[in-house]
Parts: sequence; structure tokens; C-alpha cells
Amino acid sequence: MTDQHTELDEPVTSDDEAIDAVADPTPVDGEDLTVGDDASPSPVEATVPSEAAGEDDDVPYDNPYLRPGRWFVVHTQSGYEKKVKSNLEARTSSMNMEEKIFEIVIPMEDVVEFKGGKKVTVQKKIFPGYLLVRCEMDDDSWYVVRNTPGVTGFVGQGRLGQKPTPLARKEVETFLAAKGDNIEVPRKGKPKLEYEVGENVRVKEGPFADFTGTIADINPDHLKMKVIVNIFGRETPVEMDFGQVAKL
Repeated sequence: MTDQHTELDEPVTSDDEAIDAVADPTPVDGEDLTVGDDASPSPVEATVPSEAAGEDDDVPYDNPYLRPGRWFVVHTQSGYEKKVKSNLEARTSSMNMEEKIFEIVIPMEDVVEFKGGKKVTVQKKIFPGYLLVRCEMDDDSWYVVRNTPGVTGFVGQGRLGQKPTPLARKEVETFLAAKGDNIEVPRKGKPKLEYEVGENVRVKEGPFADFTGTIADINPDHLKMKVIVNIFGRETPVEMDFGQVAKL
């Protein structure tokens, strides 16, 4: 098997989202990950329950867990996720591994942000520094993935020489319920807000400019929040627009 090397040419960028939902981001092969004992699935069609899709009819969709192969978590150099994905796709094609390596995904999620006083929805990485790879795991597929430039190891590989552990069904459906590359699975609920109740913020403008306070309530429909501000030694709730505050 010929190993093609592709140089990383992206600048390293820091992601400001912490990855605490999967594993410690230390780039080693011996990382641990909670997994289940699900048997290997067969590619069949799943349905969304009527309460999620509509009141009357079930809507069929392609459940990512029920596709051929199993899903594995691959650790990459942070900031290089897109480049590593491109490298792995190129290696899969050039090394004729399409029948064993089926899909590479950067899990994404919708996040509501407020820019210029307007609510906008943007996509951000759920797990900076990680990819999800769907494949039939054997020595050949392990070699192709593990030796892709930018890949630092598999998550869930207990010891040297041991094959990594695949994700359980619940984990696959949770991680890929958000929007990812080539993934179209119905999402439940609304995009998460940029701000959260209990978060400390700094007031940017208005009579309380440069004060800091704690968010007590959020009204996303009206782009407003109540912030507890200490005024003359007393904690006072003040209603503000989203554009009037900034994260600390």
C-alpha cells in the first residue's frame, strides 16, 4: 500500500469552544470514550416519530448510525479539521479504499449570535480538533486514516495494536443530529443562544457602560435580557438589548 503525503498549508487557528462532550483533547492514541455494546447495524431506513416530524405522518430519513460501517472519532491538529478531511478523502480515493472508508464528517451546530443588534444563526464546530469517520475497521482502513497528515490518533484505542472502539448508537445520533458535511438529519429544538442565564457579561453602552453583571433572564424573541448589576451596593435587575452587552 502506497502512502501519499499531503502537506498541511493552513495556519493554525484556535477554536474558542471547549470540547468536553467527547474526550480529553490530549492528542494520544490511548484516549478513552464512553461507548455502548450495540451490534453492528444493517443499512435500513429509520423514521422520525410524529411528534418530532409532524402530528399526522412519520417522515423517513437516513439515520447515520444505520449506514454501512461503524463511526469512529479521530483526533486532529486543532484548526486543521477541514484540511485533514480533504487529505483523508484524497487518500481514500487514491488508495482505492472507498469500499472501506465511507464518510468523513466535521460535526457542526447552529448557534445564535447577535451582531449589530440583529439575531443571526451561524455554524460552529461542535468538537474542535475532532473528525467522525464512518468505515469498516480493519488493518488497511486503520493504516489509511491513522497515517493521514494531521491525524494524531483515534479516540477509544486502549493500547498499542488494539483497534479503536466505535461510537454507540446514542452518541452517533446525538453528534450527527447537528448539521455536518453531507449530513441531513432533522434537528430537535432551537439553535442554542450565544448567551446563557447565569453568565457574567460587560455592559458596552448606555448609562451602565463598563459595569459588569449576571444574566438573570433572556428573551430571545425580543433580543432582550435582564442583567443583575450592582448599583451603589445593591443588586438591581436592568433590562438591556443584546447589543448593549458583551461576553467577558
